Amino acid sequence: MTYSFDRLNSIDVNEHTEKKNGLTYLSWAWAWAEVKKAYPESTYTIYENEAGWNYHTDGKTAWVKTGVTVEGIEHIEYLPVMDYRNKSIPVNNITSFDVNKAIQRSLTKACARHGLGLYIYAGEDLPEDAPKYSREDLMSKVEALMDTKSVPLAEILKMGKIDHLAELEDSRLVELIKWLEVQ
Repeated sequence: MTYSFDRLNSIDVNEHTEKKNGLTYLSWAWAWAEVKKAYPESTYTIYENEAGWNYHTDGKTAWVKTGVTVEGIEHIEYLPVMDYRNKSIPVNNITSFDVNKAIQRSLTKACARHGLGLYIYAGEDLPEDAPKYSREDLMSKVEALMDTKSVPLAEILKMGKIDHLAELEDSRLVELIKWLEVQ
């Protein structure tokens, strides 16, 4: 019996990632190629809604649903259709390009559920018993690290495509703290 998770999880994907807005992304094409090289019989599914569309909606926003099957085991990923700031796009403003990007990202995350590049997402969801920090604590930590590391505010704002640090959600502040710590 083979252990596809262990095999895929042992692949180092770092050379194939890129950073955008302080987050790490793995190319869907590279992820799928690695899965197929290791397990040529693997398949993926883009799930359609009842109307045959390749996205699902509640009338306000939309999401995609993809599945990746490796050695007969399917892992399914749901992902919102988002803009460049990782904010859900109102359904009336969604383009086919937005849906296509969401499908590609969802496919990559479904591959990660099989082990490939899973460590990229390790910090995405914190365990329930992880310490909770107030927004003020997070903002103070960011400001202190910017000062210590001599990273100008303008650089952070440009990188995040924002006008003010306060625009960042707490999860993005945590990612920014991690990024600043390694600078």
